[in-house]
Amino acid sequence: MTTAPRSRRTGAALAALIALVFAAAAARVLLGTPVVPIDKALAVLMGRQVPGISFIVMDSRLPATVVAILAGTALGLSGTIFQTLLRNPLASPDVIGVTLGASTGAVVAMTVFGATGPALFWAALLGGLATAALILLVAGAGRPGAGAAGAAGAVDNRFVLVGIGVGAALSSLISYLLTRIPTQSAGDVMHWLIGSLSSATWERAAVLALALGVLVPVLAVLVAQLRILQLGDDMATGLGLSVARTRVGLIAVGVALCALTVAVTGPLSFVAFLAGPLARMIAGRPSFPLAAALGAAIVLLADVVGQNAFSGTALPAGVITGALGAPFLLWMLTRTPTSRQGR
Repeated sequence: MTTAPRSRRTGAALAALIALVFAAAAARVLLGTPVVPIDKALAVLMGRQVPGISFIVMDSRLPATVVAILAGTALGLSGTIFQTLLRNPLASPDVIGVTLGASTGAVVAMTVFGATGPALFWAALLGGLATAALILLVAGAGRPGAGAAGAAGAVDNRFVLVGIGVGAALSSLISYLLTRIPTQSAGDVMHWLIGSLSSATWERAAVLALALGVLVPVLAVLVAQLRILQLGDDMATGLGLSVARTRVGLIAVGVALCALTVAVTGPLSFVAFLAGPLARMIAGRPSFPLAAALGAAIVLLADVVGQNAFSGTALPAGVITGALGAPFLLWMLTRTPTSRQGR
């Protein structure tokens, strides 16, 4: 497919996804118990005080809607960074342990140190960053001198394999901690294992908005370098690119996007994993705008379904995304050759 038709298709898909996000956002605000009439919702959004409805819209449903959009956007971008950089559709933060690292940081802070409130946010953020640093150190993903494409592919695959191993260890640690805490505390821990928008607030939305406002421009600069890096390490070095510094920079941005989101919402399983490959199927190549829009749509639709589709039982968004992602992961595994070397 030539560039022009591909660009038109990508643009049309992006416009359709943005329309879907707006429609899902309206459904998230209006649907539920009670259903909010459209005219009253519009009146509240325009600044009028409507008894009962103002609280439901402005303090409950709208913050959850905004956090869903921002979280999905961040996870979509994070997953695409890892999958494109490591040349492996399975290399999302969910699979390689970064998400679990953020969750583990919060769980350890809660169960071992008795942390609450904002301390848990920082514990989750530091947990994700520390996990990525450990994987990077063991795998040597930032090590210079991986000149040949084959060597670079080996480093990329090692990063994924080390991440899977670290994730398994962290999962075991969380399971152990769950056996050592009182039963009444287990419910608080579950937020960091499943992921939910039930505790969304305007303050948390502001955290994600600020994170995206800082990290997206950085990513926009690094994407140009990522395209050069995809030519191969030798070619990128010949063009004057610092391969090791670029890899570490991209990984740092991807980890920050993922860890900040987990710190706000808990782990929304498989969103980062789903968005990138779906965007690539639509565009025919990696597309960060499409992945961001797909991530937002996935989280928002999952929350709408979880809140309204099960007759009085509200399910966390993370349960729905996990149910969607597991079959997709199995499908991706059947399509990914085991001998693949980072192509």
